[in-house]
Order: sequence, then structure tokens, then C-alpha cells
Amino acid sequence: MTSPDLAGTARVIVIAGPSGSGKSRLTRRLGLPALNLDDFYKDGDDPTLPVVAVAGGDPITDWDSPESWNAADAVAAIAELCRTGSARVPAYDIATSRRTGSHLLDLGGSALLVAEGIFAQEIVAECRRLGILADALCITQHPAKTFVRRLGRDLREHRKPPLVLLRRGLHLALAQRKVVEHAVALGCRVVDPETAYRELRGAGRS
Repeated sequence: MTSPDLAGTARVIVIAGPSGSGKSRLTRRLGLPALNLDDFYKDGDDPTLPVVAVAGGDPITDWDSPESWNAADAVAAIAELCRTGSARVPAYDIATSRRTGSHLLDLGGSALLVAEGIFAQEIVAECRRLGILADALCITQHPAKTFVRRLGRDLREHRKPPLVLLRRGLHLALAQRKVVEHAVALGCRVVDPETAYRELRGAGRS
């Protein structure tokens, strides 16, 4: 377990929310050093990966379950970034469902970093315990808008076969309310992307 006295060079803004809700776009607009938490997914051949039943087909890997993700590795990377200002973090290819390497993330002296991903809410409590949490947001929009944005993005990026993406998208649209409620229960506050941008723009700059 990491020591709770890590408050040092930086703190983290955790950005959670349903897949396709605008987390990555918000992160880019803020211009802060950013850690993509989706890079901490487990490899596709990991025997501990969960599965989910979907209507009209065989069960598929439940990439939207926190059990498909390495929370401990994510927190360790954030803690190192906040303590030292840099850390080596994984690179993950969603299309092939595996880590492809790593790269050095350097905060460049910034007092804040953003950590965003669909499982971001799972690390809010631990970041708060460590004294490195600046804020925790759950970005959300209307489910229909989120569905269209997510499907368009996933098709453009060839993340999975089209039929899998459509089935997954319908499953996520039905589950969106529960996703938001879960994030709130774990310490996030709900906000739409534009409001979040107005609140956070300029953060971390002198």
C-alpha cells in the first residue's frame, strides 16, 4: 500500500463518465498534462477478464467492468507523477486488446494533471486518501448523444468489429444512468462538458 503522505509537486483532477460522454475532448481542451486511464486495461488474453451476456448473441468480454482494468497500477502511476513530476506509463491498443509498450509522461512543472477514463471513479477514494486529489468529475450528456458520439468514435478508430460496437453501444446506453449514479457514490460530482471546461480552464497555470 502506498504511503498517504504523497502530496508534493502536483495534484490530480479525476475525470470520469460514460464512454463517449466527452472526457477525452474536455481533457484536450484543458491543455493540462494528461494520463489516459484506459491504457491500464488488462490484456485480452487475461483469464480474469469478465464477460457479459448481450441480447441476440454470445457473451462478450465486458470491457466496461472495472474488473477488466488495473486500478492499482493506475493509482501507482498517478502517485508517482504527483510525487516526482514524471512516470513511465503504459501504451494500450484497444483494437488488439493489449499493451504495446510504454512512454514517459512528464508534467513539465504543472501543479495539476488530469486522469481520465471510464473507470476513473474507481480511484477517487484512494487519491483522496493519498492527499493528491484536486477534483473528481463525472462528465455526462443525454444518453442518445453519448451513444452517437461513442459509436462514431469507435467505428472511426476501428476499436472492435462493427457489430460488437453496436451491441456494446446499446448495452451502454441502457446502463448510463447506473454508471453516473455509481460515479457519484464513489465521490464524483456530475457536470456537463461545457460547464466543466468553464470551471477548469486556466487551472494549474500561474
